[in-house]
Amino acid sequence: MGFFQRLFGICQTNPPADPSCWNVTGSTLTVDLQKSPELAASGGAIRIDGRGIDKRVLVFKGDDDQYHALINRCGHGGRRLDPMLGEGTVQCCSIGKSTYDYCGKRLSGSSRKDIRALELKHEGSTLTIDL
Repeated sequence: MGFFQRLFGICQTNPPADPSCWNVTGSTLTVDLQKSPELAASGGAIRIDGRGIDKRVLVFKGDDDQYHALINRCGHGGRRLDPMLGEGTVQCCSIGKSTYDYCGKRLSGSSRKDIRALELKHEGSTLTIDL
């Protein structure tokens, strides 16, 4: 990621190509993996926000080949996060480069607080995430 991308907080993780891949009912976010090819490989990620969800959520498939979900808001400046393929971490899209493990624990950078990991269940081709 370049200097200007970090300066302006431009992340590499995009919203899903098919916005119908997710929905929210009450406090449950459901992601259809058949409609989310971005999540097929390790390091793949989507950012979910808007459409009735009051939080920004980062959903990704980690280097551990497991699915993870985090509140997509850095503990320092509130910027979005990207998974760092090959490092087993997620990192803020800012110059401060706050870095977290998959459980949201702060490892380094400008942030002084952890971020919230969300409980996730993977059944068949569906991810169910408790908001």
